[in-house]
Amino acid sequence: MAIFKGAGVAMATPMKEDGSINFDAMEKMIEYQIRNHTDAIIAVGTSGEASTLDDDEHLEAIRFCVEITKGRVPVIAGTGSNNTAHAIMMSREAEKRGADGLLLVTPYYNKATQDGLIASYTAIAEAVNIPCIMYNVPSRTGTNIQPETAAYIGKHVKNIVALKDACGNISQTARTLELCDGVLDLYSGNDDQIVPIMSLGGSGVISVLSNVAPQFTHDMCQKCLDGDFSGAAKMQLGSLALIRALFCEVNPIPVKAALNMMGFDAGKPRLPLTEMTEEHQASLRAAMKNFGIL
Repeated sequence: MAIFKGAGVAMATPMKEDGSINFDAMEKMIEYQIRNHTDAIIAVGTSGEASTLDDDEHLEAIRFCVEITKGRVPVIAGTGSNNTAHAIMMSREAEKRGADGLLLVTPYYNKATQDGLIASYTAIAEAVNIPCIMYNVPSRTGTNIQPETAAYIGKHVKNIVALKDACGNISQTARTLELCDGVLDLYSGNDDQIVPIMSLGGSGVISVLSNVAPQFTHDMCQKCLDGDFSGAAKMQLGSLALIRALFCEVNPIPVKAALNMMGFDAGKPRLPLTEMTEEHQASLRAAMKNFGIL
């Protein structure tokens, strides 16, 4: 059961000058996304600075996204944790607030075994009634969901329906798709690999790029879904300079700077993340101008 196909935005969480969530800016960002045909909104994931929001803020951001979106596109809530009990609590609370699905990052820092990943994901999924997406991003968590593990979970846990794959290893991604054999939808977690992954059977992307270029990212995915991989490849290659600029510092530092340049009042990231350097801001601004955003 696909939660969505195409381009879901890994939405940044805008902040006021005092560091609190800027809900007025969030509403404007959500409306901009929907107006430009984003296929899903992923709230309070990595790009949304989940790691530095307290639980009340985190859940209020999810509730607000659901309220403003009004069912026009799915809202997928980031509720993963390195503490399985905490992930269960947050997942249940997100479900109560109307989330259409959950994004569950692998436990970070603990470095769980593959058996531990199976047990943790199973426990979280069995505690809720909405579909779940596993999130594999070993560069940030130190834990890698092996293809065999993803396939086992997909075949044995009914409401784990997808994998966000940011492993960066296209051979691993291909092996995962081979072993899953359709039991999991697979979304690219890297904006520079959208078309390669969709050409292997991926369902779309959970995208940082979509924060600033939602229509473009949607259209690139739609070309893949329509079988126009030549056209999609041209778009992918044409977006690489902007993608590099959006990742020249750790996400979401650059995308918040980009949103500020676009007038969305995204504010600063919370510590330990800092504002983008002036040199990188200049490079990002140039990339956005070349892309036609500014």
